[in-house]
Amino acid sequence: MFVDVGHIAYLQEDWPGEGWIRLPLASHRSHWPPGGVTRTPPRPSVYQTPLPAERGYHESLTGGAMRILAVQNESYEHLGLIEAALRKAGIAHDRIDLSKEPRRRAAAESYDGLIVMGGPASANDDTPAVRAALDIVARALGAGLPALGICLGAQMIAKSLGARVFRNPVKEIGWAPVYWTENAASDPLFRGLTEPETVFHWHGETFDLPDGAVWLARSDRCRHQAFRLGTNVYGLQFHLEVTPEMIADWLMQDANCADLRDVVEPIDPSANAARLAVLSGLVFGRWCGLVARRAGVRA
Repeated sequence: MFVDVGHIAYLQEDWPGEGWIRLPLASHRSHWPPGGVTRTPPRPSVYQTPLPAERGYHESLTGGAMRILAVQNESYEHLGLIEAALRKAGIAHDRIDLSKEPRRRAAAESYDGLIVMGGPASANDDTPAVRAALDIVARALGAGLPALGICLGAQMIAKSLGARVFRNPVKEIGWAPVYWTENAASDPLFRGLTEPETVFHWHGETFDLPDGAVWLARSDRCRHQAFRLGTNVYGLQFHLEVTPEMIADWLMQDANCADLRDVVEPIDPSANAARLAVLSGLVFGRWCGLVARRAGVRA
């Protein structure tokens, strides 16, 4: 079985802006099992470039630009398309990479919001990096901040709220539809989405819904794909933030090789990229609106 990642990737710089950035993607053909594949360092992302002050960030009523904290559990699992939504909303961000600084702590309560990304770890791992991430999540939730967890980040939010995180009956990897519950029809992020949407998945664990949480989405292989707690805390098991380049990069990471042995069909990184870019702009743009409203943004 092989994964062909030799496609051309098109990344959207601003959604729904005019320009697209064309990034050439090196041609790889990797055979699995991946004997002899040499790990390459995670590729730098156009989305991780520091944002210049002159881009015009909006100020909160407390003074200064709106700013959220982004927690990466792995360098290659970064904000992706979320960064374009933040930029469009005028929200700056600070980034912590716990794969490089596993004992890093942060005063999450001093920010206007929190985003926690995915990674190959488990929320149940007793490691410095996971403990640090859970501490940051607890601080943000305790302060009532808007919070968004993606994949492992969603599991960390669920665990911090007292829910169980456990192994899913099967690993879910690749493009597959999610189905919206009736609750999603009136949800601030997902309202108007009634038809199934094909999104990207990569996880082996799942979670119970936290007490009081609103169930928003499911898939054929995983019952709990999205939830909301209160008005502004979200956990998404699936990935809306990924670009073709990101998926291709994940396929080449040593940490993911064991997962790929369970994949039967080839994964095309760009299969649903155009629709995902539109969907991510809508959903993450709405989440940015929650951040702005809580921050009491002034025009």
